[in-house]
Amino acid sequence: MTVKDIFETMDYGPAPESAAEALAWLVDQGDRFGHFIDGDFTTPGDGFASTNPATGEVLATLTQATQVDVDAAVTAARKAQPKWEKLGGHGRAKHLYAIARLLQKHARLFAVLETLDNGKPIRESRDIDIPLVQRHFYFHAGMAQLMEAELPDREALGVCGQIIPWNFPLLMLAWKVAPALAMGNTVVLKPAEYTSLTALLFADICRKAGLPKGVVNIVTGDGAVGEMIVGHPGIDKIAFTGSTEVGRKIRQATAGSGKALTLELGGKSPYIVFDDADIDSAIEGLVDAIWFNQGQVCCAGSRLLVQEGIAERFIDKLKARMDKLRVGDPLDKCIDMGALADPVQLQTVRDMVDGCQDGEIHRLNTQLPAGGCYYPPTLITGLEPSHQLMQEEIFGPVLVSTTFRTPAEAVALANNTRYGLAATVWTENVNLALDIAPKLVAGVVWVNATNLFDATAGFGGVRESGYGREGGWEGLQAYTRPKGKAKPLARLEPFSGDKIEPEAVDRTAKLYIGGKQARPDGGYSRDIWSKSGKHLGEAPIASRKDIRNAVDAARGAAGWSKTTGHLRAQILYYIAENLSARADEFAHRIDSLTGHHGAKEVEASIRRLFTYAAWADKYDGQAKGVPIRGVALSMREPVGVIGAICPDEAPLLGLISAMAPAIAMGNRAVLVASEAMPLTATDFYQVLETSDVPAGVVNILTGSHEELAGTLAKHMDVDAVWSFSSSDISGLIERESAGNLKRTWVNNGMARDWMGAAGEGREFLDAATEVKTIWVPYGE
Repeated sequence: MTVKDIFETMDYGPAPESAAEALAWLVDQGDRFGHFIDGDFTTPGDGFASTNPATGEVLATLTQATQVDVDAAVTAARKAQPKWEKLGGHGRAKHLYAIARLLQKHARLFAVLETLDNGKPIRESRDIDIPLVQRHFYFHAGMAQLMEAELPDREALGVCGQIIPWNFPLLMLAWKVAPALAMGNTVVLKPAEYTSLTALLFADICRKAGLPKGVVNIVTGDGAVGEMIVGHPGIDKIAFTGSTEVGRKIRQATAGSGKALTLELGGKSPYIVFDDADIDSAIEGLVDAIWFNQGQVCCAGSRLLVQEGIAERFIDKLKARMDKLRVGDPLDKCIDMGALADPVQLQTVRDMVDGCQDGEIHRLNTQLPAGGCYYPPTLITGLEPSHQLMQEEIFGPVLVSTTFRTPAEAVALANNTRYGLAATVWTENVNLALDIAPKLVAGVVWVNATNLFDATAGFGGVRESGYGREGGWEGLQAYTRPKGKAKPLARLEPFSGDKIEPEAVDRTAKLYIGGKQARPDGGYSRDIWSKSGKHLGEAPIASRKDIRNAVDAARGAAGWSKTTGHLRAQILYYIAENLSARADEFAHRIDSLTGHHGAKEVEASIRRLFTYAAWADKYDGQAKGVPIRGVALSMREPVGVIGAICPDEAPLLGLISAMAPAIAMGNRAVLVASEAMPLTATDFYQVLETSDVPAGVVNILTGSHEELAGTLAKHMDVDAVWSFSSSDISGLIERESAGNLKRTWVNNGMARDWMGAAGEGREFLDAATEVKTIWVPYGE
């Protein structure tokens, strides 16, 4: 093609990126790789080919890890961790800074190798992925430097097992490795089977940066290697990014192990366009939302929701823009879309689209390159909201679409999914945008933009998109724990007796559901005795039906989440006031149940109510300093309905310590009172009845922790379960929570000092809130 031809046709000419340096690096390694363990590459063993998905050519042969390899990696990480942590924040910061500088010096090598291995366009690897990788290591070098001053009460978890996907191989490594190392942990990382090469190049960079041996270990292989890491007893935390199906299996596999867990899973993110939007800008954003990285993005804007008034014009313009997209050699800098990462994923996309018998399918009409994993940009319009392709993640360059009439309908359609990772809103009305964003069930919301990321702004989802955040201060929570060692918690058995003195007037304890006292559905109660063997009364035994009733009541009180922090603070103060008026009565009740410290526990309970009343209107979000002309707001939102199994040993203080932070942050609570000493809870609901607490905000049940915990954990309308029980139910809760991947916070059989600092504070507030990041660019 001549210059004259280009001017006359305005066609793109070829702009190939040389792969010579990347291929030379592979040759220098012998085109065969072992694992990276304890600072060195192991001898290559039996393995599998890593191929270029754009051509099918073999790039290198990788080694399939065995249990022996994983054991060696964990042993190396375990040995290195204490010294790495003791190096201090400044010492770790220097190493992370060195890695960041080397990533800059070898940026083009990483970009080209990423494109060869993954199939994404070189423009994306060069201009998005690699700069973000560098940004994460620079940012977390700063976090390491600040840890001792800003997080003085936190320490490293230990050894972190990290399992990353094939869509952003190096970026996902940076998201996980950088914060883990910054906080003093060591890592055993498994890259995706098909895209491991940049992780191995990163290992080479770690050596050049002088990173101590064993701090970073990388093992390659298929899903079986991931299972070995998940199940390894020498690992303290699992961080996984991948499919929801696999995330659910990991939750079940780690249940009861005491391992910390964060999951960044699938999505079916809505892309909402209102009739006042800048249509051309919204279409350009949509191209980035769904055809960036061939649609292989967990937060891809794969569900287009367009307001009816502009739908026809919008779709016509979108089709015209689609038809100008260029699909081809990913190393061509003029290409918009490259190849999907693997033939298996290509076939999955084909099968899902070919199986669609509804709607209208529009594909880019172009000749795809032969021999690679290519699939054309595709648009499917006219689907019902319940259609499989509107509900299930395709993970390819396929956009599905429907329309809406009103903002309320847009929110309903957007939230009509089991996922909750990201969402996009396009409108020129800032009031509308900021009204809609908080209503969307998503961890990230972009306003008049899409696919904005930065190390300072947390990223992560809710619902079946997982839990935990990557990036920002909130992302560090997953790689630290409170300092100090907890003591094992012995099961507290109910006291017993054999003699019942008749009461002049029977005082019947009931459950508290929906703002009313309620008899247990099963009709059973049990005797409660004092430490001295005196009969104190009977407590109702709640059943599954009572759990369902309590959760329904909590769901019905959703308006509590929309109230102001000031209002919630007033009610908490009022509860404290009414409890104080009956302090002597409650102290006597606690003395009769426990044999001591009643007055002290009541006073601590009143102070705790005051603490969370104080926090109710002060635990707020942050405006993040992201490198765009705009702002990223990290907003604290209530989790929703929290089921809490209260401590046995502190019948009043434990219940209030779970209830107060939950409702202070706008959640509704289903509380299962102390199993051994429940009567204080059945007295306390009388305080709630006189304290203006709206019906359904607090629900109190009594009964077996083990029996009720499983029902709470399985309930699809419960958003989180906490357990401070002395019964061994942590594993049960974590295992049963996998159904909808709700958040869990369990004690793993370890005691907590409810009278001390460990019984209150930010750890409780963090558990009671989700962080939603709302990106708002500004300017013309």
